[in-house]
Amino acid sequence: MNANYWIHKLDLLKHPEGGYYKEIYRSEEVIVKEALPARYATGRNISTSIYYMLAKEQVSHFHKLQSDEIWHFYYGTSLTIYMIDEKGNYAEQKLGRNLDEGEVLQFVIPKCTWFAAEVNDKKSFSLIGCTVAPGFDFADFELARREVLSAQFPLLKEVIEQFISKDGI
Repeated sequence: MNANYWIHKLDLLKHPEGGYYKEIYRSEEVIVKEALPARYATGRNISTSIYYMLAKEQVSHFHKLQSDEIWHFYYGTSLTIYMIDEKGNYAEQKLGRNLDEGEVLQFVIPKCTWFAAEVNDKKSFSLIGCTVAPGFDFADFELARREVLSAQFPLLKEVIEQFISKDGI
């Protein structure tokens, strides 16, 4: 089963950050704006979940969300998540099945953390799931801009350049 099998079988669509996705769950219940932190402009579903896939040379470009996001490994090869927190601390985490090599099956990316990802075996793919709570809304999604992120974290310019989208000019 290659990447194309999963794209067609799961009806995945291209994602703005790179790769493919399909929303599979959006809770019917909503948290009202007044009960949420000030960073949310409107109410949010309690939780959302998607399938997400990167194949071969595809990357998830640097972006951040206003909510925590849990990545769950499902199938394929491992991937590496690259993160820069609000203070400029840099970290990497491998998501996959090889626990003896430091890979994990699930990983939480904290809210307001810039993050990107890539498949470790460029001949393969990584199929994962992403759960967001409070639920994902594109209003909370920010794709990094090269000049802004590089100015904010000049010591991380090399990794930033590697994972900036074409739109990140």
